[in-house]
Amino acid sequence: MPVRIGTLLTLLLERPISLYAAAVLRIGYGFLYLAFLLREFPHRNEIWGPGSPWTPALAKQFFDQTGWASILTLSDSRAYFEVCYTAAVVTSALFMLGWRTRAVSVLFAVVVTSFHARAIYMTDGGDTLILLMVLYLVVTACGRRWSLDARRTRLRASAGKTVRPPLDQASGELRRHLRDARLTVITVMHNCGMLVIAAQVCFLYGSAGLYKVQGAAWDNGTALHYALNLDVFQPWPGLSAMADEHDVLLAIACYLTVLLQVAFPFVLFGRLKYPVLTMLLGMHVGIAVFLGLPLFSGAMIVADAAFLPDRFYRTLGRLWRRTVRGSGSGGMADASPAPRALVPAQSEPAG
Repeated sequence: MPVRIGTLLTLLLERPISLYAAAVLRIGYGFLYLAFLLREFPHRNEIWGPGSPWTPALAKQFFDQTGWASILTLSDSRAYFEVCYTAAVVTSALFMLGWRTRAVSVLFAVVVTSFHARAIYMTDGGDTLILLMVLYLVVTACGRRWSLDARRTRLRASAGKTVRPPLDQASGELRRHLRDARLTVITVMHNCGMLVIAAQVCFLYGSAGLYKVQGAAWDNGTALHYALNLDVFQPWPGLSAMADEHDVLLAIACYLTVLLQVAFPFVLFGRLKYPVLTMLLGMHVGIAVFLGLPLFSGAMIVADAAFLPDRFYRTLGRLWRRTVRGSGSGGMADASPAPRALVPAQSEPAG
């Protein structure tokens, strides 16, 4: 037991875990929110602006009851709203690219929180998960991999710009202690943030599965039949009608959905998680296509990516670099050796 406690403390205090997974979360949620804002650009005033049925006055009354806040309600001016919307688009793009990630991650969290609070009843629920994740990502080192920050660090190191002037022994010792303390704080915050993200996804799947178990429609395998026949969940009525003709397959999909969600927190410590993650990917793609919920499905797929080991992402990185070299173009690179995978994954040596 003492050995295990020491190993856990070493893992928590000395080495940042899942840096590649954190980068994937940053890129995924930045891209999703950017696409979300661009998709709703023609309807932005009716959803979040002064022309929304959920007026700024109603939003402020709601904030008084719930404690929410939004920069969009600071002014009723249309010009102010347009400036905020443009800033939100730019911030989402910068967060996705990993430019000055520490500061931009805070701005991105403010953007997502403000837009979510301003029209909390106007979206499909996918932005709720994005809101939770971007708040957690603020404390992580999600810009150390696959980012403009990582590329800048690598270029500075190769150019020798990190060399500092010599210091006397006392000043050197003090600077080293301060640097070590800073790195320890950053590492602990990052590791705790990634563990909270993992716990959040496990809780989400587990509670959703247990909630479904209590429903008669899921118990008798007819839940998807009813969902496919709701007008609000029919982006393509013909496709929904065609899928609804296969009663047995729909019943199997119902039972498999419940099984996957309930079992998800318990399969993360073995190789069984890989087929489970693959089936969950298929489930979310089906939700996006048949039920018309692409933002929610995309948010869940990105969240699932946190459980893939770093060796998987390093392999993707090597394939990408080979492709880039073959095409003769430049790309973003890593700034330091790769770390270990997320705790639920199998332990692996540093690469």
